[in-house]
Amino acid sequence: MTSPEQKMGPRPTDQRIRDVQDFGEEGGVVPVIDLAATSTFLNPLDMEKTFHGELKGCYLYSRHSNPTVNAFGRKFAALEGTEAALGVASGMAAISCVIDQLVQAGDHIVTQHAIYGGTYALFKNVLPRRGVSVTFVDLGNPAEVEKAIQPGKTKVIYAESLSNPLLRTPDFSGLKALKEKYHLKLVVDGTFAPLMLLPTELGADVVVHSCTKYISGASDMIAGVIASSAEMIASLIDVNSGSVMLGGAVMDARIAHELYLRLDHLPVRIRAHSEAAQFLAERMRESGVKVTYPGLKNHPQRSLIDAQFNTVYGYGGMLTVDCGTSNLAMELASELQKEKFGLYAVSLGFSRTLMSCPAVSTSSEIPEEEQKQIQLSPGLLRLSIGLIGDHEVLWKRFLKSYQKVMPKGQ
Repeated sequence: MTSPEQKMGPRPTDQRIRDVQDFGEEGGVVPVIDLAATSTFLNPLDMEKTFHGELKGCYLYSRHSNPTVNAFGRKFAALEGTEAALGVASGMAAISCVIDQLVQAGDHIVTQHAIYGGTYALFKNVLPRRGVSVTFVDLGNPAEVEKAIQPGKTKVIYAESLSNPLLRTPDFSGLKALKEKYHLKLVVDGTFAPLMLLPTELGADVVVHSCTKYISGASDMIAGVIASSAEMIASLIDVNSGSVMLGGAVMDARIAHELYLRLDHLPVRIRAHSEAAQFLAERMRESGVKVTYPGLKNHPQRSLIDAQFNTVYGYGGMLTVDCGTSNLAMELASELQKEKFGLYAVSLGFSRTLMSCPAVSTSSEIPEEEQKQIQLSPGLLRLSIGLIGDHEVLWKRFLKSYQKVMPKGQ
């Protein structure tokens, strides 16, 4: 049997991350943290030129650019294979700033039905107040996407690499064809599948991540990042029209330094999350648990996932278990927490398993009727599988809790 490593060959993304190396001022093997809020100009005329965009490469004010944040941006751009990247204050800041930069009153966005609740609330409740309309469709169906496009008015297709929480992937070849046909921008949230799916290789113009999740890996910070062309990143920090510059959603230099250092071991962590999740998902399926995981052969999009994902990194750490009702899902989560299988908490990408019930938490912004339409079960339990612990021990803890809580035959 051919292993993913044999099938995919070398891991170019690992090498790209490795090849970005910044040094400290005295030759240290890691860059220093530049905490200065503002920078000195020896020639006052240079400050004027910088404000007018006539002088490049000068640091002005840390809301505009910062050496440490820029170092993180270079390393993250290498990960995504983009010309540039910019660290911002949170994942939602990344989404909001990109959308602000790309659309204006009268414009239209096409996005997916099943989407992170915070993004849904932004698109459904906030953007209409700004005169921007949004249509929610199945991005796995290019014909449905094209039907939703309003030529001349639609400006953006917005997708998640792996949807939160239903773990579906868009048909990126179809989206790429449509964005080229109608001259649109394809924006992709890659939070659920870093390294496993590189959106720019599949046609994305802009990639956003919540660095709070897998990029950080420790659930100890709030941060986001935007990766795109050098032109797009420059537009975000333009002193007259940049949504990051003028909205103030900047990344702190201390956060940027931490994230810079953690990117080196991101590939190792992602493969470890994937290995643990694959093991548990297969055991769950064999035991009759209603589990959804991208790496299972019975996933409805398995062939599409294999075509789009770099499976050398596995299929990620996210899986879901449908318990039927919200009460059973929360009861199971409570029992799993008692058994030290995981922690009942939102977010993902932590070293330990995190569990939540999306219908009443991270997807609660989606009305109940729409949850039914997108087949988001009230009993869905989302699990972000950690990377530490013995797989067999954790499986026994899960099975013990599951058999205790779930009715026979379910």
